Amino acid sequence: MKQKLLAVLLSLTFLLPLPAFAVDQGDLMQKIDQLSKELDRLKQQMTEMQSKETVKEERITTVEKKAEAASGPSWLEIGGDFRFRADSLRGSVPVHDLYSYSQGMGTNLDATSLVGMGLQYPALLGFLQNPGISVPSQYTATLNQMLGAYAAGQMTLAQIYSNLKASGLVIPTNFSVFGASQGASTPKNDTILLNRVGLNLRAKATEDITVKVRLEMYKVWGNDAADPNQYFADRFIVMDGNLGHIPTDNALRVDQAFATWSNIAGVPLWFSVGRRPSTGGVPTNIRQNTEKIGTSGVPGLLVDYAFDGLTLGYAPDIDALPGAYAKFCYGKGNDTGFRTNASAMKDTNFVGLNVVPYDTDALHVELQWQRGMDIFAFPGGESAQDPFGLGNKNTNVGDITWWGAVFMGRVDDLGPGNLNWFATGALSRTSPNGNTYNAPFIWNDSNRNGVYDSGESVLYSGQYGLLYNDTNFGGQQTGRTGSAIYLGARYDIKSSGTKIGAEFNHGSKYWMAFTPAADDLWTSKLAARGNVYELYLIQQLNKKPIAKRGDAFVRLGFQHYDYQYTGSGFWLGAPQKISDLTSGTAGLVNTQMFQPIKSANDIYFTFDVVF
Repeated sequence: MKQKLLAVLLSLTFLLPLPAFAVDQGDLMQKIDQLSKELDRLKQQMTEMQSKETVKEERITTVEKKAEAASGPSWLEIGGDFRFRADSLRGSVPVHDLYSYSQGMGTNLDATSLVGMGLQYPALLGFLQNPGISVPSQYTATLNQMLGAYAAGQMTLAQIYSNLKASGLVIPTNFSVFGASQGASTPKNDTILLNRVGLNLRAKATEDITVKVRLEMYKVWGNDAADPNQYFADRFIVMDGNLGHIPTDNALRVDQAFATWSNIAGVPLWFSVGRRPSTGGVPTNIRQNTEKIGTSGVPGLLVDYAFDGLTLGYAPDIDALPGAYAKFCYGKGNDTGFRTNASAMKDTNFVGLNVVPYDTDALHVELQWQRGMDIFAFPGGESAQDPFGLGNKNTNVGDITWWGAVFMGRVDDLGPGNLNWFATGALSRTSPNGNTYNAPFIWNDSNRNGVYDSGESVLYSGQYGLLYNDTNFGGQQTGRTGSAIYLGARYDIKSSGTKIGAEFNHGSKYWMAFTPAADDLWTSKLAARGNVYELYLIQQLNKKPIAKRGDAFVRLGFQHYDYQYTGSGFWLGAPQKISDLTSGTAGLVNTQMFQPIKSANDIYFTFDVVF
């Protein structure tokens, strides 16, 4: 076939004129030469372009490597968080007797006036038994007989009072009185708005030594000072352990600052010292929508207090116990300054042992023992100002020991989301040392100003020790055991970023938590002697993160407090059953240093941004 086609083409060439063929052949050779030169130029241009592309790719690779290195671990990391919070608070206060002074009623004050001022028979007995009171001689024998009959159970205080009233006994002294009766009330704050901002720094100083710092500011809108909460001690007293965690002012304070030395001697041993990350511990982080703190954290039911202290920990590599570690902790709860004599007030120290035998996303188990030694009556040394305004001298009131356990985990792909759950429990045991906070309820008001002044003689003082009070009136200086449970769950819907949670906690009559830095406005809910219920909804704002840990979400929640005993979170005085607080029957035995809340509600909303 090819041979036939070639023969036809050759035949056709013979038909063309010879000059025309010569001309066309010359043009053809010229064009071929031009095309050859053009092809060489294109090859050269292609070579130059390939060279430029190679250089460009090398530059891009260099930039990508630099960018990758920049996005990876750095010697310095900066982050933080911002929170706007709005709460609506409403509570219920029952009828009770409260420590509040009344102006002395004159130089002739009889037993009838005592009762009229809210001081019932126990106060009358203490008043009359006080050796500093001058009783007219004509009544001494009769009074001693009646007091002896009372001690033998043969006469009641009511009968003593009736006999004194009938005899016309008048006690010639001028004094002021604590213990005025208070009616029921409904405290509320319809709208309280707050801002909180935290700045986090993490610096790698050497290969195995890291420093972490957190600065924090927390304040109420329109208020540049601490606003004491007159219902609970952990919100009334601003101290080192809750400073920055309850609303105060616009100062930016050091909340955490600690250095950690890891991989000591080439083994999984670490040492950490400074202002500790001892707040917001597991499982409270679930409701806060934050990751659990690592090996430096603590159980939130036992401790929520900003400690200065140290930790020594060890994390063995055991296949059957993934993530296991143990650590010894020490913290200084209160420094009293210089000691001038052997009886001076001692520092408050804490020690603890934390063991985590199992730590995975599916299951986390944590056990803790801790002991607080030489618990203070109030923060500061012997010369510290009494925050209750009674001019009392500070003292150590005893020790407290705690035991606790945390179980928490996550069930992935349970329906359209993941389930986070937890169950935790704790015990507390007090060991009072006999020292008491002595409130001067009745004193000789020599300055006649209705206020207790230093140097004025005290005629009667209430005695309030570590979870006991008034041994004169039947109180017992004894150790008390309390218990608490804390349960909850949060379901995370993956498709919408919605998280729904519910929590419940209960504390017994003598439960004594150490959680003044907890993130609750009324008071630390985990310190409640009673029941607390909470429901909340978190909605993630699914925006593309720019910051390394960028996140944003809103949270809407409701808390209901149902208190059964007084003094939640407070270690001075014996808890009293709230249903027994009725005016005219309790007297000084049941008189409260804070207005007792029977029930309270908190509806809250937060807007959180993490960067």
